[in-house]
Amino acid sequence: MTPTTALASSRGEEAGTPAALAVSAAADGGVLSDAEVAAWLEDRRRAQHQRVERVPFAELDGWRFEEGSGDLRHASGGFFAVHGLRVRSDFGPVPAWEQPVIDQREIGILGIAVRDFDGVPHLLMQAKSEPGNVNGMQVSPTVQATRSNYMRLHGGSAVKYLDCFRRPAPGSVVADVLQSEQGSWFLGKRNRNMIVRVGPEVEADEDFAWLTLRQVNALLRQDNVVNMDARTVLSCLPDWREDVTGPAASAHTDTEIRSWITRRRAEHEVRVTPIGLAETRDWDRDPYRVSHVSGRHFSVVAVDVVSGRREVAAWSQPLVEPHGTGTAALFLRRVNGIPHVLLRARAEAGFLSVVELGPTVQCTEENYADLPPAALPPYLDEVRGRRDSAVYDVLLSEEGGRFLNAQSRYMIIEVDGDIPLLSDEFRWVSLRQVDELLRYGHHLNVQARTLIAATRSL
Repeated sequence: MTPTTALASSRGEEAGTPAALAVSAAADGGVLSDAEVAAWLEDRRRAQHQRVERVPFAELDGWRFEEGSGDLRHASGGFFAVHGLRVRSDFGPVPAWEQPVIDQREIGILGIAVRDFDGVPHLLMQAKSEPGNVNGMQVSPTVQATRSNYMRLHGGSAVKYLDCFRRPAPGSVVADVLQSEQGSWFLGKRNRNMIVRVGPEVEADEDFAWLTLRQVNALLRQDNVVNMDARTVLSCLPDWREDVTGPAASAHTDTEIRSWITRRRAEHEVRVTPIGLAETRDWDRDPYRVSHVSGRHFSVVAVDVVSGRREVAAWSQPLVEPHGTGTAALFLRRVNGIPHVLLRARAEAGFLSVVELGPTVQCTEENYADLPPAALPPYLDEVRGRRDSAVYDVLLSEEGGRFLNAQSRYMIIEVDGDIPLLSDEFRWVSLRQVDELLRYGHHLNVQARTLIAATRSL
């Protein structure tokens, strides 16, 4: 036991408090050594081989296009549906468009269990294969399950550790908040992000491992290792760093930041109208895909999956396949000696609250090919010019249960004080204020939450 660990134990710090998390983030050892973590991941990667094949829509088992509307739905009425959406928005360079959208209103559970080992908090992480992942298996939360899955609508086996989150012990909840997912591809989608303390009765199954926060942070710095669902839950951990939680003043007061968010939500206008997939303008359907006539944006495709390590051994489903790699970049600077990030108030068609805070730059550059240079996202040229100096530059997958080979290049770029605010959509927000906003749902979007988790790994 290190001196820091002994100090935390003597104070009776509980797993999940900032002081205890600081111990876990600095711990030299753990239940598993770093070499054993690498060996576990490689062993699980070999054991979780899955076959994912593209198939025509006609071969999807249980899925069909409805007559008339053309919407793609499951025969059970559960899981999710793909229909059309008509959008009018004052955000971004295009004022009106139509698109397919994933409609999955049920609320799933994304949960990480935390347990003390000799005074050091460990996180129970799962090695999980998903059909849309570029490399099959990635590190996921303890529980990652839609309501349809944990209610066993698929007829498969039960979700392990689910009761830790559906029936947490009194006083065990560290975080419990509804958070959104991609507002460009989902309509009103959100999940319950949870972190729960557990005791010695919770042991790691073979697809699970107890990792220190330092070990998880190390994995966050590797391409396509920690999945999107784990990253969003990690962002909901209380921030443990002294330069974040200290008393120094932020660039704006908390009231000013909340007022700014409220104003952007009140002043942005986004109107969405669900329409039939068949009547979605500029989108064509052939036996294998629904795609935009330009060849850009994304397609809806069908896959057949065989996997021996999931609740169901074989199934088929639609997936959204983006065209191009996303860019998600966050500017970081110090104000009054404490770190601030430049966030943008983004209006996306699928957000329940119209606006959430996103990274400084969030886009897929290929989608701007036919637009004038003035239509490019603000600060994109700055990001392009500073990529070589990024303190974080990692290729990460988006949600592999709904998206096929979806990746974004996530970057954190330290800047000095000469970056002007280009519009009222941007604000420098201290990481202490970000930590407070993350206690509540629908304030930071999923890309921003990934980057906040990444700042804590530096």
